[in-house]
Amino acid sequence: MSAVREFMTTDARCISENQSLVDAARMMMDLDCGSLPICGDDGKLKGMITDRDIVLKCVAAGRNPADVMARDLAAGKPYWIDADANVDAAIEMMETHQVRRLPVIADHKLVGIISQGDIARNYSEQRVGELVEHISERKRMNA
Repeated sequence: MSAVREFMTTDARCISENQSLVDAARMMMDLDCGSLPICGDDGKLKGMITDRDIVLKCVAAGRNPADVMARDLAAGKPYWIDADANVDAAIEMMETHQVRRLPVIADHKLVGIISQGDIARNYSEQRVGELVEHISERKRMNA
């Protein structure tokens, strides 16, 4: 059985809950990524923010991204996985919650991110196909 820590991207960075969406967008541009974990001053995970969130929940709503803080988009319970969990547990969580990436936590701290891409590069082709199919199927049904 493979642990999540064997598959995850280890250079994950957080946006502070007190930083603006402009900061989040710039960080995503600099890191060439489409999402970031939102961390509180206590270092704990508060949520996730995506480039899509910034566009739909801020820009399209006529709000100024310089005035909206990351915490304002950290709604709901953040999904995460323990670094020592089995990769199959991460896949199941992604399928269940229809997410393509999960923050990875060890000792109550963010240590990485595991994404569909990380799994695709390291896992059986059949299982990756099932993961993509399940997430895509549920997303279409909820659209």
